[in-house]
Amino acid sequence: EVQLVESGGGLVQAGGSLRLSCATSGFAFGDYAIAWFRQAPEKEREGVSCIRRNDGSTYYRSSVKGRFTISANNAKNTVYLQMNRLTPEDTATYYCAAIGMMYYADFGVDTLCASVNPVLSWGRGTQVTVSS
Repeated sequence: EVQLVESGGGLVQAGGSLRLSCATSGFAFGDYAIAWFRQAPEKEREGVSCIRRNDGSTYYRSSVKGRFTISANNAKNTVYLQMNRLTPEDTATYYCAAIGMMYYADFGVDTLCASVNPVLSWGRGTQVTVSS
């Protein structure tokens, strides 16, 4: 069973930085991507970024490109999301998610990580609040 545990959220002023961590376990054989989604109050959950375990390919939604960086430490089974130049619009609960890339052979991270539909497993989330 895939398990995902987020940490690193908090309160930060606009322009500040946070680093989120997602500790993963329970992966069997297969090609997975680890993704970060976020959900603000009364808004739909949206894909923020992801990284594919097999080849390291990444996805970023347009509003975070150049500010957020996703990385993976495979030895620690941990994925990180470094978030810089945060704005109040980044305020949300951030969720770590596992996507089974092997079930979608014809699609890449740009397609699969932008949608909640391919997600196999979710973490419980960590709150990020950016004050103005």
